[in-house]
Amino acid sequence: MNMWTKADWRKKPRVQMPDYKNIKILKDVENQLEKYPPLVFAGEARKLKQQLGKVANGQGFLLQGGDCAESFAEFSADNIRDTFRVMLQMAVVLTYGAKCPVVRVGRMAGQFAKPRSADTEIIDGVELPSYRGDIINDITFTDEARKPNPKRMLQAYAQAASSLNLLRAFSTGGYADIHQVHSWTLGFSDGAGAEKYSAVANRISDALDFITAAGLTTENSHALGSVDFYTSHEALLLEYEEALCRIDSTTGLPVAGSGHLLWIGDRTRQPDGAHVEFCKGVQNPIGLKCGPSIKTDELLKLIQTLNPENEPGRLTLIARFGAGSVGDHLPALIKAVQSEGSKVVWSCDPMHGNTIKSSSGYKTRPFDSVLREVREFFAIHNAEGSHPGGVHFEMTGQDVTECTGGLRAISDENLSDRYHTACDPRLNASQALELAFLVAEEISQRDGMTGKFRNLV
Repeated sequence: MNMWTKADWRKKPRVQMPDYKNIKILKDVENQLEKYPPLVFAGEARKLKQQLGKVANGQGFLLQGGDCAESFAEFSADNIRDTFRVMLQMAVVLTYGAKCPVVRVGRMAGQFAKPRSADTEIIDGVELPSYRGDIINDITFTDEARKPNPKRMLQAYAQAASSLNLLRAFSTGGYADIHQVHSWTLGFSDGAGAEKYSAVANRISDALDFITAAGLTTENSHALGSVDFYTSHEALLLEYEEALCRIDSTTGLPVAGSGHLLWIGDRTRQPDGAHVEFCKGVQNPIGLKCGPSIKTDELLKLIQTLNPENEPGRLTLIARFGAGSVGDHLPALIKAVQSEGSKVVWSCDPMHGNTIKSSSGYKTRPFDSVLREVREFFAIHNAEGSHPGGVHFEMTGQDVTECTGGLRAISDENLSDRYHTACDPRLNASQALELAFLVAEEISQRDGMTGKFRNLV
């Protein structure tokens, strides 16, 4: 570890990264980013790791959610506010309904790069490079737009900085005051979902009235008036990650300054590859996507590489298998991790394994499949005596129609109404909140049946 440098990844095989043609411009951008302040700070990353350490020990729950891929064109304060607000709603439902402290981590302020299944795509007989996220190229289907442009990293940095500035203001400036729980209800969360949320909000308000009467208010309790909110993204574009890596003045160790938590994707988790090499050296919490192709020996090797000290909170394993397939893969992985005594957070990504093409031609995710994978994840962990420590969703605060189903029964025919994603389909606010209630029920039911979650209270 002491011999690691932030440029060591350049000696390793690289995948899912662009080949920039103008090396001079690339170096100029990297040099400029190295002079910029980090977007997040070492103390924040350490605090997140401590909180995730409690999750790894069965004393908390991770809620991670946000955009599939952040867009330059869709960037606005309203969009940030709405997604943050839905995350607050979901966390309140989980905390109150499941008696569970929740760690809130957004896929925000850095989720600009996307891996792709093919290097090129063909539209109307024209073949061009695939869109890889706004930090790399443009979604417009022209030859010039699809060329990787290193200057886009500077725009991504500026947008991430603005997003973080607003998120910090929302987290500590009064917007996240739990006394405002009723105002967080979004206007389009109507029907049964809104009624259910309103009932929980009323019970929370009753409890707060009692607390206030007892003399505990926002003014003398920081915990009621603000929240800890962290950011995360896939560490895909390593030139950007290296340029923002800094040495923590407190510990003297390297920290990724681009986000609080970075994850390694299912396509870039080669044990001897560039992405693992970079992530193993930074002190941030690290996520690792685990898809159907991962084997137990490979997983154990990755755990040893990424968390050699077996530090609780350092490593989150994000399972993404697809509804109906969780039982084919997850039990063996859990057994292997338990046999090694590895301290990890187990999280469920029920989005990426459940993407289909609808009859109307849109890429979508059926809500029933998302829910089924979550339930299978919980059931298997319960059977194995392991802690299902979190969920990982692609979602937005906007009233989009990208995933079918849910209480509002979005159909294939509805997808074209408000299909705005730059990449993969996202849950809208109503679907995300509905899922939070269902996850809370899963946790509370297992508490009542087995007592496995009582240490979360």
